[in-house]
Amino acid sequence: MTSGATQPEEARKPTIRTVAAAAGVSTATVSRVMSNVSTVNPELAERVRRVAEQLSYRPSEAARNLALGALRNIGVLMPDLRNAYFHDIVKSMHDVATDSGFRMLIADHSGDPRDEYAAALDLMGHIDGLALLSSRIALPELRALARQSIPVVLVNRVEPGVDLPMVGVDAFTAMLEICAHLAGLGHRRVVYLSGSELSWIDRERWRGVQAGERVLGLRATRVESDGTIETSYEAVEQALEHNPTAVICFNDLSAIGAISKLRELGLDVPGDISVTGFDDVVIGQHMLPALTTASSSRIDLGRQAWKLLHASLQKRDLSETTLLLPAKLVVRQSTGTAKTGS
Repeated sequence: MTSGATQPEEARKPTIRTVAAAAGVSTATVSRVMSNVSTVNPELAERVRRVAEQLSYRPSEAARNLALGALRNIGVLMPDLRNAYFHDIVKSMHDVATDSGFRMLIADHSGDPRDEYAAALDLMGHIDGLALLSSRIALPELRALARQSIPVVLVNRVEPGVDLPMVGVDAFTAMLEICAHLAGLGHRRVVYLSGSELSWIDRERWRGVQAGERVLGLRATRVESDGTIETSYEAVEQALEHNPTAVICFNDLSAIGAISKLRELGLDVPGDISVTGFDDVVIGQHMLPALTTASSSRIDLGRQAWKLLHASLQKRDLSETTLLLPAKLVVRQSTGTAKTGS
């Protein structure tokens, strides 16, 4: 054989046309058989499968999914891929989605609500369903997403009046428990080192702190941050201007940044000032001192998010479309008795 000779037909990779010709049917029939469409005559379907097996034909997964009218892809959009809090949620969703035959496309955005909305619309051309983690999209745009043909679920955000399935954590109650813990240790002046004001979960945690003012006698000041180590580190000096005996941080990352700065300033945690986090990420358990925080099951959050999204994909009715999961106080070494005379 010369180098320019055409490769024999038998040696080429079999295609849907090869199978169709050998079975004496159309390519559309082969596509329906390989996609397990039940309308094909059983004897004809068996013949196609036998020929496909003899030719070692494997259909394109993408083509098969298109024939079924589905891509078998789920999109997950979050504000920050670096945030360890999201990892367990996404991993949990991935595990159960994979069991159901779906792949996941994961993306983040700048944190700007308009950018997040644009990213969500861009993803919709490539997915069957979309999970928005800690979404900051404005309510009118959320309602517009609810009118799209692609199912959407909100994770870590609960918005009455938006026709979307949603699952979140009861951050209000857990934050009130953190405040009660601090009040029991004698703390009265506290600073709340915030997350993004665009975040629903931040609004819920701040609402818990404000409730602590009313029912526990705390005097709370809000200092703006964004839930990252770096920004919280920078915000500590402003927080100290209010002479707090405790700093209540939006999340564990904020607390890590705050403790780092407090140490740099020569302050002991919790001897001089107590610090609390929220979310119970693994690194917070292994710090010195280990973080007092609030823990919620991120695995359950991911599973419940998939349950809601999968039901929407299958057009099944759910008894509940809004779920609020509990969080519990975890007391460790970063909190102690308020400093005498404070």
